[in-house]
Amino acid sequence: MKKQIPLLIVIVLSFLFALWAVIPHKVSEDFFQGYLVFARAMSPFGVILGLMSITMVNVTKIKRKAPTWQYSYVTLISLYLTAAIGFIWGTSEGSPYIWIFKNIQMPMSATMFSLLAFYISTAAYKAFRARSAEATVLLVAAIIVMLGQVPYGVMISPKIPAFAQWILDVPNLASKRGFGLGVGLAMTAVSLKIMLGIERSYLGGGD
Repeated sequence: MKKQIPLLIVIVLSFLFALWAVIPHKVSEDFFQGYLVFARAMSPFGVILGLMSITMVNVTKIKRKAPTWQYSYVTLISLYLTAAIGFIWGTSEGSPYIWIFKNIQMPMSATMFSLLAFYISTAAYKAFRARSAEATVLLVAAIIVMLGQVPYGVMISPKIPAFAQWILDVPNLASKRGFGLGVGLAMTAVSLKIMLGIERSYLGGGD
């Protein structure tokens, strides 16, 4: 019964939501609006579960002296200290919570994105090596697109920006739509398997 009841709930609700999507009726709309209220009521419990999970994971790392376990102290102290500050002084403009967000969170996020830019550049350098015909096409297209985004491309030839935009609008967009179609079909297949009770891995594995 530990798996049958959750499985039954998932199957029934999935078909109800499918009917709501394809049958525009007041009954289905009222059902969906009621679900939104229920989901908003459930969200605090999701936050509590998230806090419990991150606490248990980091406490376990500290107890076992796992690699980089010292950072678990930083994570837990930052998490609960920031939450306590928000509860005590509020989250309005001018509060210590907003000061932490603007002076700690935002600079750290900017630093992470800066490091990500260097990481992407390194990955692009490794991926664009002309080791095959496909890689050569990718390398040439990438160079043209990059030149089309900077003033040097116009200085070399006025046709480069137009050609770069054509690459973005035609081959690139076609491939993106192909990927999107593949992802959509895969999501549909997985959804049908879940709705029919074939896919049960979300219950913890096994039948």
